[in-house]
Amino acid sequence: MSDQTPAGGPLFAPCGNLGELVKDIDQLIQKVTVMPVITTIADLKRLHKRRTPKMFYDYAESGSWTEQTFHENTSDFDQIRLRQRVAVDMTNRTTKSQMIGQDVAMPVALAPVGLTGMQCADGEIKAAKAAEKFGVPFTLSTMSICSIEDVAENTTKPFWFQVYTLKDDDFMRRLFERARAAGCSAIVITLDLQVMGQRHKDLKNGLSAPPKFTVASMADLATKWSWGLQMLGTKRRFFGNIVGHASGVSDPSSLASWTAEAFDHALDWKRVATLMEMWGGKVILKGILDVEDAKMAAELGADAIIVSNHGGRQLDGALSSIRMLPAILDAVGDKVEVHMDGGIRSGQDVLKAMALGAKGTYIGRAFVNGLGAMGEAGVTKALEVIHKELDTSMALCGKRDIHDVDRDILLVPKGFEGEWA
Repeated sequence: MSDQTPAGGPLFAPCGNLGELVKDIDQLIQKVTVMPVITTIADLKRLHKRRTPKMFYDYAESGSWTEQTFHENTSDFDQIRLRQRVAVDMTNRTTKSQMIGQDVAMPVALAPVGLTGMQCADGEIKAAKAAEKFGVPFTLSTMSICSIEDVAENTTKPFWFQVYTLKDDDFMRRLFERARAAGCSAIVITLDLQVMGQRHKDLKNGLSAPPKFTVASMADLATKWSWGLQMLGTKRRFFGNIVGHASGVSDPSSLASWTAEAFDHALDWKRVATLMEMWGGKVILKGILDVEDAKMAAELGADAIIVSNHGGRQLDGALSSIRMLPAILDAVGDKVEVHMDGGIRSGQDVLKAMALGAKGTYIGRAFVNGLGAMGEAGVTKALEVIHKELDTSMALCGKRDIHDVDRDILLVPKGFEGEWA
């Protein structure tokens, strides 16, 4: 049997260590794999499910309790329709905008997603590189596998960093110092995770910090050999921002007890102000789903707020982000930049949120589907899919500039925001 590829090159270059061998095998897989035609995020989702261990796929594709809010985050977008216009000049279109003063190719940022480095080896690095090349912000989660330093070493532009409201001031100060040293241009403070909502799939799959593998999950891991080879080729397999940095967390085995005690159940707005002062730079407050909370966030001087229900992973039964967006914009839209997160799977979803008045949107599962499916190239493809649909739909609604998009292009059903007793 020949050891040459059809092009005449060797299947494997000489390698001196396991990491190089794994890279060679991964390159071979890419050579012999027929690339599917990707036209939607759903296409990437199917590949993600096929190529990633179930426990990590389910982590990304699940909500809390009955998953009502998780599902309504997407289904509520379907209730909003678009107004088609014709005989309108559609030349010289642009989706370029700004989010908290930063130029963006389209008003979309990659949301902070924990465990991204388990969807694909070095996942956070690959997602950050794809976002940088495309021209949109990347937000690194505190609960990432790759550390702040890992991402900074592999990118050339500032990224955003997400933090939780933790009790340990010493750890928070050092975390902020590391973010400053890495050149992070903004901090995203997650407010809706004082107490963790129950996600049934995670418990059944043994997904915890660190994971507790079950017989079923081990059997599933054995079938995802491509994923496994990639993970063997990286040194980054644990929580890089915590292990070795948080007090008493010297290795993954000590992470569970720290996680159980770290989150601040007594969080109040005074504590949020303290964290903002600790950072001293631009701050985005994430997890706002109530008008009164939006007013408090605006009074604190946040640079932006994110209307979000944590992707339906916290309070099941809460309203969807898109349904709450209009009321929050009416209350504080002239006082603080309002962004929206939750349920975005297409460019039309982005267009609808922007038309309602949001200044920016976030994708979490959409880019994770791309990452789990095809690595960095998959994240790029997810961004391309969303951008193409945003640009085309904007044009068919008679608009050439994303800044000109407003509620006039929408058909919103009566009572969409709800009439509650």
